[in-house]
Amino acid sequence: MMRKLAFITTTALLFAFFILGPSPIFTSAQAEITGAWTTQMRAPKAPKPPKPPRVPGGDDVDAPEPPDAPDDWDHKKDGDKIHLSFERKTKRGGRNQHGMGFSFGDLDGLTKAQVQNGGPVSFRIVREAGTIEAQGSFANGVGNGTFRFVPNMGFVSAMKQRGFDFEKSEGDGKHNDTVEDRLFAATMIGVTTALADDLRSANFGDLDVGDLFKAAIFKIDGKFMAEMKATGFPDLGMEELVKARIFKVDADYVRQVKDMGFADQGFEGLVKFRIFKVTPEFLNELRAAGLDKMDSEDIVKARIFKIDANFIRQAKAEDPNVTMEDLVQMKIGVRRRTK
Repeated sequence: MMRKLAFITTTALLFAFFILGPSPIFTSAQAEITGAWTTQMRAPKAPKPPKPPRVPGGDDVDAPEPPDAPDDWDHKKDGDKIHLSFERKTKRGGRNQHGMGFSFGDLDGLTKAQVQNGGPVSFRIVREAGTIEAQGSFANGVGNGTFRFVPNMGFVSAMKQRGFDFEKSEGDGKHNDTVEDRLFAATMIGVTTALADDLRSANFGDLDVGDLFKAAIFKIDGKFMAEMKATGFPDLGMEELVKARIFKVDADYVRQVKDMGFADQGFEGLVKFRIFKVTPEFLNELRAAGLDKMDSEDIVKARIFKIDANFIRQAKAEDPNVTMEDLVQMKIGVRRRTK
C-alpha cells in the first residue's frame, strides 16, 4: 500500500525534477535559452477505457484507481486554454521538454481567434522570473515555432533577499541545471516573490527553492496551511502538504472523516481513506446494512474488495454474526457461502 503511495507521489512530482538536483557549478553570466515550441488547443477529455471483466472465481483484487494528478486544464472551460511545450537541447546532447497549460490571458500577443484562424504569430509569456518570446504559426489549431528565454537576473536577487537562493547547489551533481534553467522553470509555473513572501509569513519553517517550486505547482500557500492547522494538523511540512494536494485531502475532507467517527485518524490514514474513496455515504450504507462495529481498516477492506451493502445483507441473512474478515473471505472465494 505504502509502496503504491510512494510511487504515485513520485510520479506527480516528476514535473519538478529539474529543480531537485542541480549541478554544483553555476555561472554568473546571463545566458539565453532557445529552442522550439509546439502547441494545440485542448481536445475534449477522452473517456476511460472499460475495465476487462474479472475471471469468475479468480482471487485477484482490483487495485484502486490512482487519484487525479494536479491538472493544468480547466475541464469546465474546455478550449479556453492551450498546451505549450518547449523543447531545447542540453549541454550533454540530450533534450529537455517542459509543457503545461496556459490561459490566453497569460500569452501576450496570442488570442484564441489567431489559434483558430491560423497564420503567423508572435507572443510572449512575461513573468517575474523572465520572459519567453515565441514566434511561429498556427494551422488547424496546431502551432509550432521557435522561442528564446530572457531571464530576469534581478529576480534572483529579490529571491535571495527572501531566503531562496537560485544560485545555491542543492543536488548531487548529476544534473546540469543552471540559474537560467531554474528561472525558465519559475517562469513556466509562475513562481513569484508574492508566493515567497506568503510562505515565509505562514511560518513554514526552513524552505529552499525546491519547496518554492512545489508550492507553485501544487498551489500550496499560507491559507491552505492555516486550514490544515485548524483541522488538527499543525505540524505538516511541505512534503505532507504536497501529498495532501495530490490526494485531495483538504479541511473539508478532514471534517467529513471526523464526522464519520474517526477523529483520531492520522494524516496517513486520511490519505489512505482518500485513495480508496471512503466517504460518509459509503460508511452509512455499510452501517445501515448491519455493520456498525468497524475500524478504519475494515472500511478500507470493504472498498478494496468491493463489499457493498447488498453483499453484507445477503451474508448477514445467513450468519448474523458475520465479520469483515468473513466477508472478505467470501468475496475472494476462500469461504463458501451457505446455499
